[in-house]
Amino acid sequence: MNTLRSLVEAPWFTRFVMALIIVNAVILGLETYPAVMARYGGALKALDHAILWVFVAELALRLAAHGGRFFRDPWSLFDLAVVAVAFLPANEAFAVLRAARVLRVLRLISIFPRLRRVIEGLIASIPGIASIGAILVIVFYVFAVMATKLFGEAWPEWFGSLHDSLFSLFQIMTLEGWADMVREIMTTHPFAWIFFVVYILTATFTVLNLFIAVIVDAMQRQHGDDESETAQALRRIESELSAVRRRLDELGPAQSRTQPHASDAAPR
Repeated sequence: MNTLRSLVEAPWFTRFVMALIIVNAVILGLETYPAVMARYGGALKALDHAILWVFVAELALRLAAHGGRFFRDPWSLFDLAVVAVAFLPANEAFAVLRAARVLRVLRLISIFPRLRRVIEGLIASIPGIASIGAILVIVFYVFAVMATKLFGEAWPEWFGSLHDSLFSLFQIMTLEGWADMVREIMTTHPFAWIFFVVYILTATFTVLNLFIAVIVDAMQRQHGDDESETAQALRRIESELSAVRRRLDELGPAQSRTQPHASDAAPR
């Protein structure tokens, strides 16, 4: 068990798996080119299958090394799910899932600790993102109802109904062509710019920036937690070293008392 654990945690083993993931990502990309598949399709598929079985062997080694802890590690379960997708039947019902084989590239995230911390920070920010998303939905709805009533009759292609207004406001929120749209609306509603400027200031420059603030805050807290765990580990090591040092200091005088002096041991 210890030998297997040392194997799967060895740096060279991690680098080997990382290289295979990159090679597999290149193969999956080459499969999108018909000319390449017509010439090298057989070799690419054979290499893809070989790499897949290497991934299976790697997961089996990790499962044997870690036992039940393998299923308690979310990153191990992620690797297992990504590899298992490749074994789905090749029919129309699973065509989309089989196309998700490219998700194997995401295994690079589980290998690099820094990438894992970024993803963990994003996951930790989900509650805050959900709250801001709810605020954004409310803002969307309020402005969409107002835009439909204000501009729906003159500009039905953009604001003729609630869902048309929602789509147009989403486009304006991304700042894609909003100036041209507003200039056309101002030909019939000269003060329409006030409505859209207030909307952009609210939705784009305020609410959307809150998403960034929440994500940055979550990542900073994640980094702080990592630093606190490192500090606690260092304190534990220091306390253990201090205990060992005290024990050695206690043993030193005791050994000197029990050791016979040279003058006593010499024959008279």
